[in-house]
Amino acid sequence: MAHVITRPCCNDASCVSVCPVNCIHPTPDEPEFFTAEMLFIDPETCIDCGACIDECPVEAIIPDDQLEEKDEPYLQINADYYNDHDVEGGLVPPKKAPQLPDGPLHVAIVGAGPAAFYAAEDLVRRPQISVDMFDRLPTPYGLVRAGVAPDHAATKGVESGFASTAAKKNFTYHLDVEVGKHISHDELAQRYHAVIYAVGAPTDRRLGIDGEDLPNSLPATEFVAWYNGHPDYADLAVDLSAQRAVVVGNGNVALDVARILVTDPDDLARTDIADHALAALRDSQITEVVLLGRRGVAQAAYTNSEFLALGDVDGVDVIVDPQELVLDAATQEALDDGTLDSTIATKIRLAREFSGRPTTPGNRRIVFRFMASPRSINGSGDEATGGVQSVTCARNVYADATGANVAITPTEDHDDIDAGLVLRAIGYRGVPITDLPFDEGHGVVPNTEGRVTAGVDGEVIPGVYVAGWIKRGATGGIGRNRLCGQETAESVIGDFVAGTLPEPTASRDDVAALVTDRGAHRIDLAGWKRIDLAERDAGKTAGRRRVKLVDIRALEKAAEAEPA
Repeated sequence: MAHVITRPCCNDASCVSVCPVNCIHPTPDEPEFFTAEMLFIDPETCIDCGACIDECPVEAIIPDDQLEEKDEPYLQINADYYNDHDVEGGLVPPKKAPQLPDGPLHVAIVGAGPAAFYAAEDLVRRPQISVDMFDRLPTPYGLVRAGVAPDHAATKGVESGFASTAAKKNFTYHLDVEVGKHISHDELAQRYHAVIYAVGAPTDRRLGIDGEDLPNSLPATEFVAWYNGHPDYADLAVDLSAQRAVVVGNGNVALDVARILVTDPDDLARTDIADHALAALRDSQITEVVLLGRRGVAQAAYTNSEFLALGDVDGVDVIVDPQELVLDAATQEALDDGTLDSTIATKIRLAREFSGRPTTPGNRRIVFRFMASPRSINGSGDEATGGVQSVTCARNVYADATGANVAITPTEDHDDIDAGLVLRAIGYRGVPITDLPFDEGHGVVPNTEGRVTAGVDGEVIPGVYVAGWIKRGATGGIGRNRLCGQETAESVIGDFVAGTLPEPTASRDDVAALVTDRGAHRIDLAGWKRIDLAERDAGKTAGRRRVKLVDIRALEKAAEAEPA
């Protein structure tokens, strides 16, 4: 018997370090880790010890004799990885922690998402290091709370690790505090040896086509925040009265929004989806979602596990036209001779299997269109009063390129897709941070291993760091953020050991009073626990994981409530 990694895998690699036979790959020391869709267990090497099961934060690892029918394809997916990856056995040795100098180290972290918490986790292991975490929202966890789809509850299991970090004596929350409004960067720098910005990538990438700003042409970033109960988007105007929606993009976010649009609301009602979104989806007339992918199936941005999971949505047909599954010449040759990367080969195999599935009359539909680029979004009226009516698409062909970066060329072959809603899911993008340098081209703060740099020579700004998407761009999920946050924490510690951190000129003891005097309704750990309890109690009554509070004042009131 062997163990199998399944769809909830978050790539955080906590399982790798506890495996006594090194049968889980890719490891963080292997280059492929940074692009891998998930981790894989070698069935020939696994000794069935179960250590990885206890370590996995999202319960993604299952003994092969306990797999449910929907998870059985992962037996083959795990085994396929080792068809073209040779690995050596043996426990991965842990890194030795450096000896710290005497004296305290005070670190401020701006942001409360995964990268922020993974950096904090690494820092608070040392009792002499204190971490103060700031976030402008009354709630922590960033995109784990406001980005992970509500029907992917297992992925949110990483919150338990974040909660353990926040419970440390050398960790302090400053939630509902906006850096730049209630406290400035300079004031943080005066009070802390190091300031880490882990603020994510809060806006969307643009298509740059006509009609992009028509009513009901929305960034998927906002739509995701809307159904997840982000307070900034609770009042977003979303019209679901049309029968068809178009999603531009075919990454995991695109699959998430498509799935949410066609999932039975009664199923969603058992999740922590925002009440206003659930009510709108109950009245929705959408029966079909078309996903537009600019390139072919071999280059599709979604992960195999998320694509496979679409087939498990009750009452939904996944439509893949076999004629859409065209491959570039190099990919076809590698597939034919058995040298194609196993992940890409699996992507093609799964799409071909979906293309042969029967459909059920009356089912809702998710339709995949590959090699198609939107040319314009068409509507009535203007961008102030009109509304989306259709999307004009160009068919693409392959140019002379190979591999994941295969190039495509649009043709003059166009077609129109009638639709009343368009969601743009082509990526998140970072925005400038006051008083920090910013690379507009890449949407990141320039840095070296998390150390913020400035000027043409890339000179390091002492004591200022970044982690997560604002550091490296909006790529990779929870597992990649773990490595990213840890790298930044190691840079902070390395600079502490080297004696290059600036010494604070003021005490951090006045931070709570300072931000309160400037109008912040500061929420500490006890306040967040009261919010969490109120949401979970409401969820128990409704038979749900939690019922989210989506109004800032309601969250603040819950934080201030006296225990029952």
